[in-house]
Amino acid sequence: MTWACVALGLAGHASASAPSAPQAPEIRSSHWLNSAPLEPQALKGKVRLVEFWAFRCINCVRTVPAMRALSERFGSDVVVIGVHTPELDEERDLKQLSEAIRRLDVRYPVATDNDYAIWRAFGNRYWPALYLIDKHGRIRATHVGELHQGTAEWSDLVTRIDALRREPG
Repeated sequence: MTWACVALGLAGHASASAPSAPQAPEIRSSHWLNSAPLEPQALKGKVRLVEFWAFRCINCVRTVPAMRALSERFGSDVVVIGVHTPELDEERDLKQLSEAIRRLDVRYPVATDNDYAIWRAFGNRYWPALYLIDKHGRIRATHVGELHQGTAEWSDLVTRIDALRREPG
């Protein structure tokens, strides 16, 4: 799958604030793994990459290494957030989710979304699905499906993230 431009200018150059891009919803969760709760106020002015995933979804599992690599590559410049929305009933169990996070070596913050509130707020429909959010909180691009290092989609995402990092905050 390829990236969909949700805003103006990402194919060539990034517009300063992409006023036509939709505002990303806040990510609120009763349980966070790998971090303290990420408060919406603390995310203002930061580029974010949000991934909807489920630990039994094979396509999601195959995407974890790419998400981990992006988190490591960009460090504190980009906040990678996993939103774990269960596809199966067993994925609602926090103990099983914690074990899966350890086994898969997920190192970035993960918000649980057992009630699908975050999923619905984003209007999401797929596992995995990625949302690239600019410093102003606008969704600038989306990607549905697996993501792997070294692919055209990977290169495109890295380019988009770099462009958003250079935009004024």
